[in-house]
Amino acid sequence: MAKKILKKVKVQVQAGQANPAPPIGTALGPTGINIMDFCNGFNEKTRDKMGTVIPCVITIYEDRSFDFIMKQSPAAELIKKELGLAKGSGSVKKEKVGKLSKQQLRNVAEAKMEDLNANSIEQAEKVIAGTARSMGIEIEK
Repeated sequence: MAKKILKKVKVQVQAGQANPAPPIGTALGPTGINIMDFCNGFNEKTRDKMGTVIPCVITIYEDRSFDFIMKQSPAAELIKKELGLAKGSGSVKKEKVGKLSKQQLRNVAEAKMEDLNANSIEQAEKVIAGTARSMGIEIEK
């Protein structure tokens, strides 16, 4: 028989650096699950991705057991990593912080494809291009 789902919690955590302090402790504390079990499991699975932000959906069952699914890093994080930027532009219209080539755009779109609501790689590229523009990054024509 399938377990009954009590709650789903979404958190974004630095890979390999989950600990019971906020925001994880704050999000998971009221659910009654063992927070250290989650932290240890998450850190073990993400050790090879240190330094990147990993979104995670935690499914909590009535018997206080849980499992979690890791998603791809946010598109903005992938774009910053591709261009080697620390952050996006503070004033998007006036200050451009970088230029994304067609190949770089495709690389980010392919990496993020499974999490996007897009049917083709071309549609995924349009979604990523929009995110890049909102960060003050130009897209190569």
